[in-house]
Amino acid sequence: MGGKNKQRTKGNVRPSSSGRAAELLARDGAGVPGFVGFGASTSGDPGYVPAIHGAEEIDNLVDADFRLVLRKLSKRDSVTKLKAVQEFGTMCHERDSDTVKGVLPYWPRIYCKISMDHDRRVREATHQAFEQLILKVRRNLAPYLKSIMGHWLIAQCDTYSPAASAANVAFQAAFPLNKQPEALSFCKDEILTVLQDNLLKETADTLSDPQTVPVEEREAKYVRLLTSSLLALKRLLTHLPHQERESLRERLGQLIAPGKFWKYSKHKTPQVRGAYFEVLASLCEHVPELAQGEASRVCVAVLLSIDDTDPVVLPPLWEAVLHVLSSITDCWSHVNAQKGVLPKLWVLLKEGGKGLATALHPNLLPFISKLPDEVTQPAFNFYSTFFTSLVLGLSSERALSSPSESAAIICATMECLRFCMLQNSGEDEEQKCIQNMLITDQLLPLVGRALGSSHLQAGPLFFQVVDMLGSWEKRAGEKDLFCRLLADFWEELGRLCILHVDQEEAEQGALEGIATLLWIMQNPESAAWRQTTRKKKRELKICFSDLDGKEEKDEELQREPQNKTTFQSDDCSPLRTRHLGELVKQLAKLNMVHVRERSSARHLHFLSLLLRSFSSQEVFRVLLTPQECEGDLGLGDEALSKNMAVRFLLLKVVTWLKQDGRSDTDFVVEMVFSVLRCCGSGDEKMLILNHLTYYIKLILTQRTRVRIPWLCNVEYLCLICTVFCILSQACAEPAYMDLCQGWVKGSVLGEKLVSLAAELCEMGLRGTPTSSAPKHAHSWALISLSLSQQHNNETLIGKEYVEKIIDRLHATLSEAKGMSDAGNMEPLVSFISDVAANFFSAVRGCLLLASAEDLLFTVFQLCAQDQTVTRLSDAVLHKLRNAFFAGVHALVSFLKSEVKEAKFFLYVAVWVKNQLINSPLGLKSLEVLVEAVQKLVETVGMAQPGDPSLMWRFINSLTPTGEEWTKIRQSLPPQWVKSPLLSGRLRITCDCPCADVWKFRMPARLPAHLCVCALLGQVVCTALHNTAEILYALQWCAEMECAPPMVAEYHKMLQDWDLATKIHTQWPDVNVKMFMCFSSFFPLSEKSVSTIQVLCPSLPREDREALVDLAIAELLNWQEEGVTSCLAILHCCLKEDTPVAEEVLSAVIATIMEWRNSKEEWFLFSSHLGNVSVGELMLSVEMMRFFCWLLSHSSAVLQGAQWDLLLCSMLAWLETASDNLPVFWNPWVQLFVCVNCELIVRLSEFFMAPPSDVVGTLPAELCTEWQEFFVEGIHSLLLPLLVRIPDEFTDPDDPLFPVPVLRSVGKALMYIPVQQLTNNKLPARFVAGQKSNLPAALQTLLNTLSPLLLFRARPLQLAAYHVLNKVMTGLPECDGESDSSRAEEDDGEEPSLSPPAALMTILTATEELLENILGGVPVGEFAVVQPLSVEHCCILGYLLSWKLLLTFFKASPSHNGSIMEGLALWKNNVDKRFEGVEDCMICFSVIHGSNYSLPKKACHTCKKKFHSACLYKWFTSSNKSTCPLCRETFF
Repeated sequence: MGGKNKQRTKGNVRPSSSGRAAELLARDGAGVPGFVGFGASTSGDPGYVPAIHGAEEIDNLVDADFRLVLRKLSKRDSVTKLKAVQEFGTMCHERDSDTVKGVLPYWPRIYCKISMDHDRRVREATHQAFEQLILKVRRNLAPYLKSIMGHWLIAQCDTYSPAASAANVAFQAAFPLNKQPEALSFCKDEILTVLQDNLLKETADTLSDPQTVPVEEREAKYVRLLTSSLLALKRLLTHLPHQERESLRERLGQLIAPGKFWKYSKHKTPQVRGAYFEVLASLCEHVPELAQGEASRVCVAVLLSIDDTDPVVLPPLWEAVLHVLSSITDCWSHVNAQKGVLPKLWVLLKEGGKGLATALHPNLLPFISKLPDEVTQPAFNFYSTFFTSLVLGLSSERALSSPSESAAIICATMECLRFCMLQNSGEDEEQKCIQNMLITDQLLPLVGRALGSSHLQAGPLFFQVVDMLGSWEKRAGEKDLFCRLLADFWEELGRLCILHVDQEEAEQGALEGIATLLWIMQNPESAAWRQTTRKKKRELKICFSDLDGKEEKDEELQREPQNKTTFQSDDCSPLRTRHLGELVKQLAKLNMVHVRERSSARHLHFLSLLLRSFSSQEVFRVLLTPQECEGDLGLGDEALSKNMAVRFLLLKVVTWLKQDGRSDTDFVVEMVFSVLRCCGSGDEKMLILNHLTYYIKLILTQRTRVRIPWLCNVEYLCLICTVFCILSQACAEPAYMDLCQGWVKGSVLGEKLVSLAAELCEMGLRGTPTSSAPKHAHSWALISLSLSQQHNNETLIGKEYVEKIIDRLHATLSEAKGMSDAGNMEPLVSFISDVAANFFSAVRGCLLLASAEDLLFTVFQLCAQDQTVTRLSDAVLHKLRNAFFAGVHALVSFLKSEVKEAKFFLYVAVWVKNQLINSPLGLKSLEVLVEAVQKLVETVGMAQPGDPSLMWRFINSLTPTGEEWTKIRQSLPPQWVKSPLLSGRLRITCDCPCADVWKFRMPARLPAHLCVCALLGQVVCTALHNTAEILYALQWCAEMECAPPMVAEYHKMLQDWDLATKIHTQWPDVNVKMFMCFSSFFPLSEKSVSTIQVLCPSLPREDREALVDLAIAELLNWQEEGVTSCLAILHCCLKEDTPVAEEVLSAVIATIMEWRNSKEEWFLFSSHLGNVSVGELMLSVEMMRFFCWLLSHSSAVLQGAQWDLLLCSMLAWLETASDNLPVFWNPWVQLFVCVNCELIVRLSEFFMAPPSDVVGTLPAELCTEWQEFFVEGIHSLLLPLLVRIPDEFTDPDDPLFPVPVLRSVGKALMYIPVQQLTNNKLPARFVAGQKSNLPAALQTLLNTLSPLLLFRARPLQLAAYHVLNKVMTGLPECDGESDSSRAEEDDGEEPSLSPPAALMTILTATEELLENILGGVPVGEFAVVQPLSVEHCCILGYLLSWKLLLTFFKASPSHNGSIMEGLALWKNNVDKRFEGVEDCMICFSVIHGSNYSLPKKACHTCKKKFHSACLYKWFTSSNKSTCPLCRETFF
């Protein structure tokens, strides 16, 4: 417990307090003391497991683990107890029964304590553990049953439901249902003892220790114990057999006799009061004699608490009220009904039961049925007050907001009213007054109130009224009273209805309420309310007594709230039919006056509702004038013309339908169906509807003939809406469909709909203004409805008309797709999309129609094209996609086996493939197309999850053939080859395209190969061939140089789609060993060389050695075709540190020397590289690469002749490159030059610092020859080559510009000697008027290379800088010598050194540009310059020029100090300026030029500071002592 986290005192080895207590008890003697935590048990049962070791005679039956767990149950901590109880239950379940039996002597007292624990989790776990104990010990629990049964029964009534449920489960595990009363009888005395103690003796302070338990916890535990004990007492009385209850009467009397028991009726806790009233109800029911003996206290406790409206108390309270009224005959003698009971009841009823009507009001009928005359007298006043209070309850806030509360009040009111009517069915004056009051003052006002209240109309009132009328009608033949009551009711009801109808501004709700009431009276058993909204109630059978006091077992009055159906006849009684018919005709005639004279829409709507229920010839006759009842209608059927319903339709309804401004025609259309009910055969109905449709056809024909815009024809639009409403209601109600099925399937309607569709499409193609679109929305809705609805698994209209309409929609959509004026096409496309979506999603097998398949294909085309092409808005495009997905799902799901013959997927595949390969697609267009195809594939996959065959057939149709792949791959621009070729990542020997191909600029559209790869990669890339093509496209994009931004965006799109990851996921860890049958690669081809080059870094060493052996074997037995590939394979393996013996390398070099002697043309010396093949160029490149590797890794194998071969070949290759400058656009020529320069670099590095292990083995004259001959030869070619390249290739943006060559040449020129620069052989270049003291060669070098500092090619700028930087340190010396020689001739003038004019020209040329770029940038901030732009190159040239000048100044001496000292002084000035020190206002410098001092002398007036030396000079030169700035005297 609480001390386990405390710091234990150091050295304290004493056991814990409980352990010490056990030791002390063991030391005290041989006796067995009381048990830990409890006093000694007077019953002889041990209360707890002994804590000592000396009580083996008691302890030997308890398992050690059980002993430990049971000890934990005495802990106060809830968590500890909960874990202990759970552990106890687990042990009872797992241990054998003999072990568990040892616990039984100690369990009763433990259970009795922890079953009342404050923690509900502990209580629940206790009963669960008890169940496990019971299942183990079974009958062995019997000896201990009496000691636990009381608490066990209380636990079954626990206020915490899970705990009570667990206790019940344990009880059922111990006793079957038939044995439970016997078990309670066996322990009844012990149970009553426990209950009596709990109810009469225990308090909150006696139940829990006040010193350790908080007040709130004590009170909660006590209230829970009281509630559970009262409920347990009720449970005991309920389950005990009658004889056992009688034997307990005396003890029960002792229990209820004390005043404390009766005070529970006023207990502050609702749970206690509710349980208490349950006990009293049980006493009255099961021990009525005992209740009668305590009648005074029972009646007072129950009847005077009738106003207790707590939700917990009210149900048991009213149960007790009813039992008191039934069991205690003189109950009203103990209370004053007029003062103590009824006033409380009236208040309660007026407040609607205070939100508890569903619990209270079902008890009112049995309550008033048990009231004696002395309570209800005078009866008129009693019933008047009672029903008035009931009806007022409907106005309560809760009743207004809760339908169930309102329904409970209404049901109770009507039940009680019927009962009172039966109770007062006599002929004396008082009863007649009561009858009149019930109908006139209560029933009809309530009905009138419902007519104006929608929530009352939705309740059970009208049905209750109809039930009551049915009851009276059954009794009308027995007693004249009920005939009189019915006559009075109908008379008063008629007045009430006429009052509401005969108003100019009649309330719509009241009219609908009247129609609803009359309809329910006509169809009492067809109301859905009886089955759906009536709530289940308690089973309570109530029978009314007749006037003689005899029970009348009338089936109608035997009431069960779960089934209140009392009027079982399907047809109305003749009495009701007569009254109802007269009332309906009276109301219809009156209503027609308002419609005819005032055109009242409300009355017209009411008429529609009346005719729906009462469509008879008599009713229709009263709606027509005498003149309207005669005459020919032009139907060609004389009998039909005499039909009043038909005359009403054609003379009245059609007129109303054509009225302008009618927004709601549904209720008028209802009259059409009411008329059809009065027609006999189906032919008559079809004739009427065809005649109605004829009006529309006639109007359409006239409009077409005279070209009147149909949108302006209001009559036409109204009739279109009429047809739409007729079809809508027919589809919604099967009964309506039966009335008009022949017309719906007929040719008149079908042809009309086809003509309407054609007219709508024609208007749409002409570009109907958008403002008129809503006006013909009903027409499109009619088309959609006729296509999308089915009846009996068939199309709504004739199948041939459906196909004609779909044909027309497809043709229109195809035509709209190609029209340029797409903006005005939007309404048309939108409507067609809606129609198509509804058709595809609703009609099963719709895609069996060829026209429907064509329409779906056209919808797909619009979805798969960019909006810049279709010019459709997002909203319309969304509708098209919905239609497309619905169509594809219908096609795949509904057709099943027929889908294999569907041509839609073939159409789509052919069209998409053509778009990819032949149509100019931009990036956006491609994305839209890919998305559409992807959605199509996903939809097919979802519709056929287990059958991918259709999807694969579609994808195979999309995929290009092998020939098509080759064609579109070869059409890709070849520029992508340059980067991997020059970097050495690719070895390719294809035919070199001409220069124009390398100049090729991609068009604005994406290449077909990229489009196809994007689609297949996003949709599916499972085929190995497709995967290779997709990877090829990714590599092409990554390597492409000078590509338009569209290619970069395309590449980013593929990266965003993560195609590479998808491919590697589908083809994980391709086994390299599958390629490792190396002999199959030989003889080598370009593909095999590329494959080995890629795999080589990942190959194990032994595999690379095998490759080397095969390659060298081929080299030594060389053939003309394979030597290049063999050298390439050898070089790839050598780069990966594959060991090769020096003898083998020597053999390879010897082979190359043999080629030099026998195949000199292979070396391309003095060749025109523009005329040689790529393969020949690559052979020289591979030889140069091999020599480069030798110099870096194995130069010791080179001997004298081999060195000659290497050096002479290198120089000859350089001469060849220098002679072929015009073909430097060729990537393979560029590779030739770059590798040659790399060889020069390796040689220069080698001879600058030869490896120590090689120096001794070099030929004697090799280094001298290198310095005196080869170095001069190399750089005499390289330096002019650097200058000639920008002359030959003047545009750096040209794709042919050889940037890699410049980079390589510049790197090689890094090693040019200064002496060779000073004595260079460049063509002389001088500038007119340029003053220079430099030698001609140096001046030529400056004038030649300085302009290159501004050339827009970074490698050339850097190369020129590095070359010039080598001579900068020597320029002052050359310039100084010239100045000294001239100084003697210049009359003693001081010689001066000037920076190189060529560099100053560069600075002058770039200063203005830098001023424009950086002039507006504040100090401390920066400006971003786009790399490789003109500005970037100018700034780089400017900076490089300054860097060269600084190098020059650093090497230049001066009489007034070095230039660097002047620059240092300038830097210090700048630093001080930034630190906030102001300039001296005389010299305008922070630091003095000679003494380096700061301005310190301040003027007292202007506060400006000056250098002391500057002030002295100012004072002496001006002969004044004033401040230079403010002219005041300077002190």
